[in-house]
Amino acid sequence: MRSTRPQGPVRRSRLARWAVVPIGLAAALVLAGCTEQQLNGWLPTTAGTTNHVDRVIGLWVTSWVVLLGVGVVTWGLILWAAIVYRRRKGQTGLPVQLRYNMPIEIFYTVVPFILIIGFFAFTARDQAAIEAEFDDGPDVHIEAIGKRWAWDFNYLDANRYSEGVQAQPDREGEIDEDSLPVLYLPVGEKVQIDLESRDVAHSFWILDFLYKKDMLPGKTNHMYFIPLKEGEYRGKCAELCGEYHADMLFEVRVVSPEEYDSYLATLPEGRNGLDNNPNQNLPGNGSSSENES
Repeated sequence: MRSTRPQGPVRRSRLARWAVVPIGLAAALVLAGCTEQQLNGWLPTTAGTTNHVDRVIGLWVTSWVVLLGVGVVTWGLILWAAIVYRRRKGQTGLPVQLRYNMPIEIFYTVVPFILIIGFFAFTARDQAAIEAEFDDGPDVHIEAIGKRWAWDFNYLDANRYSEGVQAQPDREGEIDEDSLPVLYLPVGEKVQIDLESRDVAHSFWILDFLYKKDMLPGKTNHMYFIPLKEGEYRGKCAELCGEYHADMLFEVRVVSPEEYDSYLATLPEGRNGLDNNPNQNLPGNGSSSENES
């Protein structure tokens, strides 16, 4: 004789067990702890490298935590719907069709809108702080010039310059890092870098500083930061600029102020300008039409 006991409680207990799965996975991830690399969001740097790095790490990691929470809720709802509304043995035809659910639709509209506004507000706040000029001016003023496919650096305060060449890979693709252009920076000093392009669009990117900015022909962009840790860092062009874009590399060495001054003393005097710019008709580069006007 077939049992006539109601199946509702049994089904609810099964659903409850299924609902525990995503919650348990999320709790396991949290309780497992995080390494320093994970705490930095797998970014290519460590906290305190510059005065802006911690701000960028905080924005990046917080954004991922919020988005991970949204993902867990979304995945949980998908699993819940797939389990609760699955076709059971003996059922035929289509289930009851619902046209809409106003509370759910309002929820799906309001929550993403709040997230978008929140991300925009925090991003705008941090970007404004990163892009702000120093109130009392920089301690060090440098001009970085991008050219196909290398870098020149003018140390404007000292009237010194260094001229670089592009990386020269060997047959195995290995690069002699000692031949790369090097940008020297004094630790703990307020640095302003003016970004210029000698030919096409480039992008000045110091990886560990979590900061990059376009270098556009006929336009000067600026970067403001304070390097806080001595060390050697990598730099590259982040804008596809032609055949040897991948070889447009440089190094950054953050050193003591005394070592910085000693290095400047070894450089030739003067300023390596934009005289070799092939785009002579662009505004601001001293074209003949501007001189005539």
